[in-house]
Amino acid sequence: MRCYCGLEKDFEECCGAIISGKKNAATVEELMRSRYSAYASANAEYLVKSTTKENSFIEDIPLILEFSKNVVWLKLDILHVEQKEDSGIVEFRAFYFENGEIVVLHERSNFVKNEGVWKYDKGEFINSKIERNEPCPCGSGKKYKKCKEHLTAS
Repeated sequence: MRCYCGLEKDFEECCGAIISGKKNAATVEELMRSRYSAYASANAEYLVKSTTKENSFIEDIPLILEFSKNVVWLKLDILHVEQKEDSGIVEFRAFYFENGEIVVLHERSNFVKNEGVWKYDKGEFINSKIERNEPCPCGSGKKYKKCKEHLTAS
């Protein structure tokens, strides 16, 4: 199965290996992609585990799981990556289908390296929308304004 994160790799060799703990994310981008894949595969435990101790709450697992299972994850776009030795930022847009419409989650995520392991720390949401002339995130190949296929996605 192709990885949810959009790279042309098998899930088990890409994000699946990070989510399962077989390897650690080597970069902030790898961690971001694995977190998107965890949402797409409804792995709430990994999402909490890959967050800094100050911002991870085990009681969030049922809410994350419910959300992940009730949307259809469509696409991840990595827009910008900055990485230093112990910190990094990834700006991304994640697209998902919920209640008959495509939603855009646009965020600048902050990451820190603790004891050699990258963790998500916190993020800043950016107001964003799908522009009419962009390719539709549903994967149809049509411009968003002309696409009706996303209206029937499930």
